[in-house]
Amino acid sequence: MKKIITRREFVAAAAAAAAAGVAADVPVAAQRARPNVLYIMADDMGYADVSCYGRPDMKTPNVDAIAATAGPGLIGGVMVALLAGKGLALAARKPLIAVNHLEGHALSPRLADPDLDFPYLLLLVSGGHCQLLEVRGVGDYRRLATTIDDAVGEAFDKAAKLLGLGYPGGPAIEELAKAGDAAAVPLPRPLIGSTEPHFSFAGLKSAVQRAVASGDFRHEDIAASFQQAVVDCLVDRTRLALGKSGAPALVVAGGVAANQAIRSALAALAQDNGRRFSVPPAWLCTDNAAMIGWAGAERFAGGFCDGLDAPARARWPLDESAEKVRGAGVKA
Repeated sequence: MKKIITRREFVAAAAAAAAAGVAADVPVAAQRARPNVLYIMADDMGYADVSCYGRPDMKTPNVDAIAATAGPGLIGGVMVALLAGKGLALAARKPLIAVNHLEGHALSPRLADPDLDFPYLLLLVSGGHCQLLEVRGVGDYRRLATTIDDAVGEAFDKAAKLLGLGYPGGPAIEELAKAGDAAAVPLPRPLIGSTEPHFSFAGLKSAVQRAVASGDFRHEDIAASFQQAVVDCLVDRTRLALGKSGAPALVVAGGVAANQAIRSALAALAQDNGRRFSVPPAWLCTDNAAMIGWAGAERFAGGFCDGLDAPARARWPLDESAEKVRGAGVKA
């Protein structure tokens, strides 16, 4: 059995790869169908060898397992990644770890924060998902809330498009909002104050559309007001979930977690409620191979392995027993 590298070694290599524009994979090896995937391997003495897939210095015998994204997501891309991972696992005669993309986000804070233990309350905010989950352990999740229509990242992207900004919309709106007045445009806060635990952003997006079409407001003010409305919605829904969960820590992950206004507001919420707060560095929030590698390492350490018949999934909820909700929440 090879020695799995430490969190510090993993983070250092992943950060260096991210800075160099390389996809950082693995503890023991994750594959997301990219031609320049970084592998990190450790021998029995704990020596970490860093190399690139396709290069002659890659030592496949030192790899303990292959982790590959198996969903959820656009099925074409998921199939490419999973088939590549299966091919590597078959050729190298190594175990396959089929990783849920959402579990990659859910466990990524533990990569950057070695002191973060289970359980914790997770706000997972990305382009396709907006959920509150109690993370009890690897593979053990209880969903407390989800979106009934748009995901928060989707709302950012749509609002950015209405404002003539580029993709991805989150960073573009955050930058434009710096020059705006967050109180200048009256925008709704869907479901704030409701006893229903879920999120809704479709009405907020429509309000942005009307504000842009009116011509009465500066784009900077619309961006700032939209961002503040999102912050208010996330804080209100998370506050409600904190009242239902005894988890000692509040964690936020996913691409939208890179937004500094959201981070600051949730940190204050955690402090007000006597909870520890944890959030990954910005580069680990957006979709990346490092989080898939880390989730693979966590699952491998827990004894989880998958057969080569593991399916690619367009839909794959972390809590398969969660009740369906009204609207589009079934996609969660």
